[in-house]
Amino acid sequence: MRSDGAVRVPTRLFAFLFLTLLASPAQAEDLVALYEADWAGVPAADLRLSVHEGTDGYRNEMTIRTLGLARWVTRFHGDAVGAGRIVAGHLPKAVSFDARYDLRKRKNRILGMRFVTTGGATLAERTPDDTSRKPPLAAEFRRNVVDPLGALAAIRQQLREHPAAGFTIPVYDGARRFDAIAADPPKHENGTLVLALTLKPIAGFKGETSEDGDPDDRPRPSTLTLSDDARLMPLSMTVPIYYLPLTVTLVRWCGAAKPCPW
Repeated sequence: MRSDGAVRVPTRLFAFLFLTLLASPAQAEDLVALYEADWAGVPAADLRLSVHEGTDGYRNEMTIRTLGLARWVTRFHGDAVGAGRIVAGHLPKAVSFDARYDLRKRKNRILGMRFVTTGGATLAERTPDDTSRKPPLAAEFRRNVVDPLGALAAIRQQLREHPAAGFTIPVYDGARRFDAIAADPPKHENGTLVLALTLKPIAGFKGETSEDGDPDDRPRPSTLTLSDDARLMPLSMTVPIYYLPLTVTLVRWCGAAKPCPW
């Protein structure tokens, strides 16, 4: 077993996989939920997700705490906030993405992006306080994309506007560019919606040095299961990481009567 690679999930991809879970419809109040993640049947992380969407746009927040072996190997924990606007018939317009995390000996790491309009397109640019050591990708890979939390907003929008169609969402996480692809609409199975997704690497993957490791460049199939009702409540998501299944499962919703413990 490789102590530095096989056990840990690449930081930004790790975040994205969980963020794609939350595909519930817009509500007047923030929606907050707790999830558990297991990797090959071993507890890997706890996650808290908060989703807000209204006339002022969307604001999604995430906190990840690794557990057990994953915690011992990576020392990873972090939080992220993404904000932007929903535009009918188009991808959400991401405005900002800010993440802070610790990973092994790297403390107080910052990933900051702002999305600026230039030449009729939106371009992801790093903020001055960003601590990334890998050079940003070429502009062509940062143009008209969304960040991982913007991808969450995009999936929600696609399921609301085009429930019987597939979709492709271009995602840039500050170091890598990939597509989240649903080639077919979700299937109706026993009161659930089962959505097959593929995470397709585009740039910044294997063969290009990264400060937090080079994940391989093969497409990653995943399965997202949601409740087949107006809420589109996420139930589970499974994706292979280093050829072993990573499964994320909803534990409970948080509210005034039963707030999140952290």
